[in-house]
Amino acid sequence: MDSQTETEALQRILHREWGADEQVDWTAVEAHLHTPLPADYRAFMAVYGGGCIDDLIILPPLPTGNGWQASITDDAAGFRELWTTEGGAPGIELGADRVLPWGSGCNANELGWLMTGPNPDQWPVVVWRRHGNPHWALFDCGMAEFLRRLMTAEFDECPLSDLSLWGRVGTFVHHEEQERRFHAGLDPMTGEPNPYAGMFD
Repeated sequence: MDSQTETEALQRILHREWGADEQVDWTAVEAHLHTPLPADYRAFMAVYGGGCIDDLIILPPLPTGNGWQASITDDAAGFRELWTTEGGAPGIELGADRVLPWGSGCNANELGWLMTGPNPDQWPVVVWRRHGNPHWALFDCGMAEFLRRLMTAEFDECPLSDLSLWGRVGTFVHHEEQERRFHAGLDPMTGEPNPYAGMFD
């Protein structure tokens, strides 16, 4: 499926109640990252924004400025260093400057794109699995398709070294809603009262 169709397919299963338009200045992002980003990712930011699907962080392109510590910009150096130290995906000769992160979490899995050419809509997903062998794996699909197929178990096997979202649709919560809940003494993901609220202020 093309990126628009895959984005629509993901939206049919992933609830948007706690999403928010990230209102991204894509011209500024492209200038900062020196590349455009895939259409399905841009559509995700317009519908859901940056935040979490359960324990999987979906990175906004730039720092949010609200205390939420995750973005493509902030995470790119670490992702690229991991590519270098772990030798990259088997059979791939591209250097660390050709990978870019878009997700992180689920017990230390790192997700991104392999920037194979000038058209970002053709970039495959590349994943570092903490307990994978090999650690790096390449998936010939975009971000939206990867997320949908993860949560509907449509890969031959779980693409992450964590089964928490395998065959199960998680709940997305935007980073601003997480911050609001945290400061209200609630669990950032569930919205339930947090018994540990205020203990570490």
